[in-house]
Amino acid sequence: MKLRFLSIFAAAALLAACESAPSDTGNKGSTAATTPPAAAKSIAPGSKDDFVANVGDRVFFDFDKSSLRADAKATLSKQAAWLKQYGSYTMTIEGHADERGTREYNLALGEKRANAVKEFLAANGVAASRVKVVSYGKERPVALGSNEAAWSQNRRGVTVLN
Repeated sequence: MKLRFLSIFAAAALLAACESAPSDTGNKGSTAATTPPAAAKSIAPGSKDDFVANVGDRVFFDFDKSSLRADAKATLSKQAAWLKQYGSYTMTIEGHADERGTREYNLALGEKRANAVKEFLAANGVAASRVKVVSYGKERPVALGSNEAAWSQNRRGVTVLN
C-alpha cells in the first residue's frame, strides 16, 4: 500500500515538474516581451547572411546524378545574379553525396556535382576564376539517417562565400 501511494505521489510530482511556466507574467514594464528576437534583425544587403537567407546557398541532386534539376537551376540563376551584383566575393562550391556507395565513388560524385554548379554559374556570367570546387563525398552529412528523407538532403551542392 505504501509503495502504491509513493508511486502515485512520484507520478504526480513528475507531472507537476513538467508544467510550463505561463507566457505572460503580467509585468508590463518588462522589456523581454518588447525586445525583438535576434532572428528578426535586418540582414544587410550584400552580406553572406543575405546570400544564404534571400538567395539560397544550396541545390539538391537526384540519386546517383550530377545533372542539375529545374529547381537547382532556378536557385543557381538567383545565385549568379547576386554574385554578379556583389563581385567582391570568391566562393567554394562543396559537392556532397549521401551515405550509399563507397567513399571513393562518393568523392567523385561530389566533385561532379560541384563542377556542375560551377559550370552553371560560369555560363551565367560568374567568372570561373572566382570559384573553386571541393568534394566531401559522404563525409559531411547534413542529415543523419538511413532513409530517403536524410539521403535527399545530403545529395547537395553548397555555395560557400569566402
